[in-house]
Amino acid sequence: QVQLVESGGGLVQAGGSLRLSCAASGRTFSNYYMSWFRQAPGKEREFVASIGRSGGITNYADSVKGRFTISRDNAKNTVYLQMNSLKPEDTAVYYCAASKVWAVVPTPYDYWGQGTQVTVSS
Repeated sequence: QVQLVESGGGLVQAGGSLRLSCAASGRTFSNYYMSWFRQAPGKEREFVASIGRSGGITNYADSVKGRFTISRDNAKNTVYLQMNSLKPEDTAVYYCAASKVWAVVPTPYDYWGQGTQVTVSS
């Protein structure tokens, strides 16, 4: 089992920044690919960003490329999502997730956090 707890969400004006954190406990954090997904009201959960087990590779959705940065600290069992130049369309609940496989869809992810709300006002 891996327990994931997100933090760092909140209300921010368009153009602002937020940094999300996801603290993991349980099984060896470095064994897992980590990703961020988000879900807006009435929409499906969508991929945001992912990072390899050592942090050497990353992948981003086109909608956030150049604005968001995913990183991880395996010594702290934590993955981060730095979000800059936020837009109202970034408003959603953001979830971190852990998987033994590299994927940009939710299905292979075994473990999920409870989510943190990000609201961007115009």
